[in-house]
Amino acid sequence: MKKVILASASPRRKELLKDIVSEFEIIPSNAQEIVPPNTKACDVPLVLALIKARDVAKNHKNCVVIGSDTVVIVDDMVLNKPKDKDDAYRMLRLLSSRKHQVVTGCAIVCGEKEYSFSVTTEVEFFTLSDKEIYDYIATNDPMDKAGAYGIQSQGKTLVKAIYGDYYNVVGLPIGLLKRELERLQLI
Repeated sequence: MKKVILASASPRRKELLKDIVSEFEIIPSNAQEIVPPNTKACDVPLVLALIKARDVAKNHKNCVVIGSDTVVIVDDMVLNKPKDKDDAYRMLRLLSSRKHQVVTGCAIVCGEKEYSFSVTTEVEFFTLSDKEIYDYIATNDPMDKAGAYGIQSQGKTLVKAIYGDYYNVVGLPIGLLKRELERLQLI
């Protein structure tokens, strides 16, 4: 079996990958994450996942490199990680009482071969009061998460419903990733 590398520093992705790969190394990408102009919002995470995986794979030719990126999309607008608490408030206010999409792109690079896919999950939020938003921001939980919330942590209280892959919202569609790695005979 080839060595597996996760091209991400995300503790959530690390924990999920442990469920399908017993041993792997974490080497975060240092590549500039520049998305070409006119890229559709739903394609942004796939473009970024490929950038990350390719960057790490160029120095690890005989390894299986997995790159991933997750974004929240509402009104065809990408919500990445908030810049500050005001930005987190803006995002959470925008998501209040609404449905949005969480899209995770995954890229697998092994030598000259590349495979990529994305998964979309729809999430619906409760109506959020200002107090609820400010209390959640005060936990600091939203500051390192796309869309300013983490469904696996305190942000779960904001979520009214989820339609699709829960683990995709956490940051890695682990069930599909496992099947693709097996199909490609990489694990």
